[in-house]
Amino acid sequence: MTYNTMIYGKLLAETVPGVIGDEKEYDRIESIFNGLIDKGEENLSPEESRLFELLAKLLEEFEADGLEPLPDVSTADALRFLMDQNDLKQTDPEDVFGTQSAVSRELNGSRSISKTRAKRLAQRFKVSAELFI
Repeated sequence: MTYNTMIYGKLLAETVPGVIGDEKEYDRIESIFNGLIDKGEENLSPEESRLFELLAKLLEEFEADGLEPLPDVSTADALRFLMDQNDLKQTDPEDVFGTQSAVSRELNGSRSISKTRAKRLAQRFKVSAELFI
């Protein structure tokens, strides 16, 4: 992917990404990262896509080194939990899955969640897409 180094440099100067050393810095970087997610992957410029990848790596590194690992939870259990916490019925996430039967297959674990759907669910519930992959 080609990108304009001047534009990318300006983005770096605005966001000042670096190795994350504490929760405050993590929250700052995550906020910028979530802003890029909210914009939508297809709407990101090449420079924003490059920044997105950098921020993702920084967040992942901090999570791997500094946060306690989450217990093993199936994607279906995670989805069920988030739906429950948000008072959603099984028909509510049809906008992500397309049909009621697709939601049902995801919830009973007979079908794995695609990366595209994982990203949409992550945006909807404000969580990492890795939860669903």
